[in-house]
Amino acid sequence: MAEKTYLQAISDGLRQEMRRDKRVYVIGEDVGVYGGAFKVTQGFQEEFGPWRVFDAPLSETAIVGSCTGAAIMGMRPVAEMQFADFVSCAWDHLVTVAAKQRYRAGTAVPIVVRCPSGGGFSGGPFHSQNPESSFAHIPGLKVVCPATPEDAKGLLVTAIEDPNPVLYFEHKHLYRRIKADVPDDRYTTPFGEARVHREGDDVTVVTWGAMVYTASEAADKVAEEDGISTEIVDLRTIIPWDRKAVLASVEKTSKAIVLHEDTLTGGFGAEIAATIAEEAFEHLDAPVKRIT
Repeated sequence: MAEKTYLQAISDGLRQEMRRDKRVYVIGEDVGVYGGAFKVTQGFQEEFGPWRVFDAPLSETAIVGSCTGAAIMGMRPVAEMQFADFVSCAWDHLVTVAAKQRYRAGTAVPIVVRCPSGGGFSGGPFHSQNPESSFAHIPGLKVVCPATPEDAKGLLVTAIEDPNPVLYFEHKHLYRRIKADVPDDRYTTPFGEARVHREGDDVTVVTWGAMVYTASEAADKVAEEDGISTEIVDLRTIIPWDRKAVLASVEKTSKAIVLHEDTLTGGFGAEIAATIAEEAFEHLDAPVKRIT
């Protein structure tokens, strides 16, 4: 056990998987000699060589397309988008080919696409988006959004093991800001299991990624000023997402807020809010108030 930043935990998990399984390799723009735009893969090319840590050309289409072919042939590629915004260039390969291949032919496509996402660091309109909701509606893809260093490592290991394409959204604002004790040994964190970040009785906040900490700051403030006890549920993965845990919390508090860093209209939080309202009114005895 050692204290690691969110970024170090991601790097640690990736390095351990590459040491354990020679099928795992990294490809992306500047991931090799430079060590990645945010230095997640710093030192990887020296350890694993240029054939397992590829410096790719400036083409997300080529990166993800090559990963699809390699995965079908038995490899386990981990592709890095320098910024999550640029994953749109690889949309066709992800949603038309990789996401559908297992359904069409029964072929596993174990790709992980690492997407440094989110705002809060003055990155401008092309380097600050959270496009996870775009992929959350695509059958065949899984979408992961870790909030803590512990989950960042465990969820990445699970993603690399998974036979399906996984979009792994790592929030840039958390890279060096969040620290925690992370096990040195290899471990996995299951998909589709939320965790309670903070226990409370008066209102439930359902969230993920960097907004877990925004919710915590707000919870501290309303507790001090108004005596409100807030429960924070960190989904960890939004496809699949843990309906059971969310509804159990809402049943306890009778009130729900869904907090996400996304567009005002059409973000995945809207779908969660609708599900909470519909299922809660149908199945729960406690009165439920929907807050938007």
